[in-house]
Amino acid sequence: MKRFLLVFIVLPALVAGYFAFVLHWNYSTGDRAGWVQKFSHKGWLCKTWEGELALVSLPGSTVEKFNFTVRDDAVADRINKAMGQRVSLHYEEKVGLPTSCFGETRHYVTGITAMAELPLGPGVVLPVPPASVAAPAASTAPAAVAASAASAASAP
Repeated sequence: MKRFLLVFIVLPALVAGYFAFVLHWNYSTGDRAGWVQKFSHKGWLCKTWEGELALVSLPGSTVEKFNFTVRDDAVADRINKAMGQRVSLHYEEKVGLPTSCFGETRHYVTGITAMAELPLGPGVVLPVPPASVAAPAASTAPAAVAASAASAASAP
């Protein structure tokens, strides 16, 4: 009777408690900005959205890639609509999930913000057309900064 109790009640309860803890606890949270260059819905049995964000810190520098997973279809739809535009992805890093059914990476994207402008250097901003995503723009530059950037770009 004790083995039955241990195998069929206590052990599944411990496994369920572990998964509940790991799915709701974050090792870290943060934001990454760049361009989504790859995004697909894949998996044999458990389908998840897997993507790749190209991070560029300075023009001409080597591109760093940030691999991420999306479990929410609404967030995945917003990312699909923002393909080709600069975005900021909010993510949570989960540690200890034992299978790939939860995703191929440890970084789970929970939100997206379209970036309205691209800073090229101090005082130089390249305006980017507003994104067609339902997320608010990060911030807009003052008119004086935009005017000085335009005059600097047109000067010989």
